[in-house]
Amino acid sequence: HVGKRGRGKDEAKKNESLLRTLYFVLHVHRRSTPHSYRYRLFNRAHGSSSIFAFVTMTSSSRSGSISTAEAAALSVAVAALSALSTYAVTGYLQNKREAEARAAKREELAKERAEAKKNQEEKGTPIGTLIQDVRIDEIYLLEVEHLSNFFPSSGDGIENHMIGVGTSYLHPLAGDDSSGGVFTKLSSSVHSAVSGDSKKKTHYNKLIGAHECILSDLVRKPGAPGVVQKTSAYTRAGARKDLHFNPKTVNAAIVTCGGLCPGLNNVVREITNGLVHLYGVKGKIYGIRGGFNGFVDEVQYPPIELTPELVEDIHHKGGTILSSSRGGFDLDKILNFIRKKKINQIYVIGGDGTHRGAFRIHEGCMEAGMNVAVAGIPKTIDNDIDYIDRSFGFASSVEAAQDAIRAAKTEATCNRPNGIGIVKLMGRSAGFIAVHATLGSGDVDLCLVPEVDIVLEGPDGCLPHLRRRVKEQGYAVVVVAEGAGEELMGTSAEVDAGGNKKLPAIGVFMKEQIVKYFQSQGETATVKYIDPSYMIRSVPANASDSLYCMQLAQNAVHGAMAGFTGFSVGLCNNKMVFLPIPELVATSPRCMNPRGRTWERVLARTRQPNTVPPLKPGEKVVDSHAPLLR
Repeated sequence: HVGKRGRGKDEAKKNESLLRTLYFVLHVHRRSTPHSYRYRLFNRAHGSSSIFAFVTMTSSSRSGSISTAEAAALSVAVAALSALSTYAVTGYLQNKREAEARAAKREELAKERAEAKKNQEEKGTPIGTLIQDVRIDEIYLLEVEHLSNFFPSSGDGIENHMIGVGTSYLHPLAGDDSSGGVFTKLSSSVHSAVSGDSKKKTHYNKLIGAHECILSDLVRKPGAPGVVQKTSAYTRAGARKDLHFNPKTVNAAIVTCGGLCPGLNNVVREITNGLVHLYGVKGKIYGIRGGFNGFVDEVQYPPIELTPELVEDIHHKGGTILSSSRGGFDLDKILNFIRKKKINQIYVIGGDGTHRGAFRIHEGCMEAGMNVAVAGIPKTIDNDIDYIDRSFGFASSVEAAQDAIRAAKTEATCNRPNGIGIVKLMGRSAGFIAVHATLGSGDVDLCLVPEVDIVLEGPDGCLPHLRRRVKEQGYAVVVVAEGAGEELMGTSAEVDAGGNKKLPAIGVFMKEQIVKYFQSQGETATVKYIDPSYMIRSVPANASDSLYCMQLAQNAVHGAMAGFTGFSVGLCNNKMVFLPIPELVATSPRCMNPRGRTWERVLARTRQPNTVPPLKPGEKVVDSHAPLLR
C-alpha cells in the first residue's frame, strides 16, 4: 500500500508511472511461468493524489519451483515497490512536519498581533512592528516669513471662522454700497447671529497650529548606529486661529503671468471667492491685466474689479480673463501701484521666473515699510517647478495630449507604406508632459525628452528601433518634447521677453531624419507630423485640476490673511503646504531624472533603447525634491 497526500496531481502521475513499470516487470514472463500476477491501481475520486497499489501474487494449482529469471524479476519488483513505498511515506511525513511548523508559526504570529493590538489600545501606540534602525532624530522646518515680526496686526481679537457659510454669511442688499460693492449690509437676524451667539457661526473643523508640518523625505532607510537621521519639513497650509489683517480693510490684487495653463481662471475665481466668502473681505479685489504690465501701464491695461458675480462662470473657460504676458516687470512702478490702490495682499500666479519677480515685490515692500502679504501660486505647463508634486493644469494638458496621440496613431495605421505619426508636445527643459502622455496613452513606440540625448543610428539608435517597430506591427508613433535634441541641433542664443531661449524645430527635424533613414534602407516611410503644443494648454481644467486649483487658491488666502508673506502654496507629499519662495525657485526649473523609475516605465512601455550614459566616478544623481517624481 502506497499512500501520499498533499503532493498534487503531478506527483500522483509520477507514482502511477512507477507502478506501471512494476506492472510490466511482473508480467514479463507471465505466459511461461506457473504464477499469475494481478495488479490493480485505484485513484480516489475527484483527482485525489492518493495512490493505492496492490500487487498480489498467488500460486497456481500446478506444482513446481520458479526459475532464475522469475526470481530475478520478482526481486526487481519487490525492490521497486519498497523504494516507491519509502519515497511516498517519507514525503508524506515531511509534508506533515512542514504543515505543522507552518501552523505553529501562524499561531505565534496571531498571538503577536493580538498582543500588539492590546498594547495599541492600552498605550496608544501605533499598530505595527517597532523597528529600531529606522528613525527621525532631527526635523528642519522651511519657515515662511511672517508680517507680525515687523508690523502690528490689524486683525487682533478677530475670531477666524467661515464668514460666508451657514447663517453667518453677509447678504448683499440693495441700497447700501458702503462696502464698495462687495457687501452691502447685514440682515438683522444675521447680524445678531454674528455678533451675539457664537454657536451660530460656522467654525473651521481644523485650525493649523504653530510648527505643524509635513515631512519632506517620506521614504526612510535604515541608518548606521549613532548616525543622526535628519529630514526637512514644510509648513502645513490651512486656516489659522489668528488673523494678521482685518477683513474690513483688505484690498487685494491678483495677477497671472507667463504662458497659459489650464486652471488659471479657476485660481482667479477661487481666490476671489475665498476672500469674500471665507473672510468677508470688504475692500476691493483688483484683477491685474497683462501680467506685470498691468501694474506699470494702467491706461493700456486697466485693472478689473473682481467680484463673486463676475467670476461665477469663468472656470468653464480656458485661458485667463485677466490676460497674461511675459516681461514688463518694474519694481518701482509696481510699488507705486500698491500704494495708490492701498493694496495689502498680492496673489501672483506664475512659474519660477514669475515667482522670482514676486519675491522681489515682497522684498521691495519690506524695504519700503509696507505691510503687504505676497503669495504665489505655482503655474507651469511643463511641471518643472521643484518641490511640489505637480503643478495645476498639468493633468489637464496630459489628458488633452491624448487626442493628438490617438490622431497620430490613426494616421500611422491608415497610411502606407510604413506609417509613422509624430506628436510634438510642450516641454522646454523637462519632459514630464511627453513622458506622462506616453505612459497614459499606451500607444507610443518612441519618446524623446530633453533629459536624454537622442541617438539617431547605431545599435542604440532610435531610427533602427522605429523601423523594427514598423516591421513588427505595421506602424509606429513618436512623442517628442519641444526641448529635446539640442545636442543634435544646437542651442539658440535668442530669447523671448521672459528670458526663455528659443527652441529648434525638433519635430520637423525628426520627420526629415526618419524619411532619410528609411530611404537609406531602400524603403519609403509615410510620416505625419502633428503639433498640438498650444492646444493642450488652452483647454479648461478637468475635474481633478479644478479641485486642485480650489485647494491652492483657498490656502493662499488662508496664508495671506494669517500674515505669511514671500511664500508659495503647493502640494507636497499629497499635502498642502506653504513654501518660502527662495527655496522653491533655487532648484527650479527641475528636470525628470533619467535614472529614475519614471524613465524606466517609459522604456518598458516603448521598448526603445536606453541611451542614458552610466554614471561617471564621483558623479551624483540629481533628483527632484518631490518624492512622487523620483
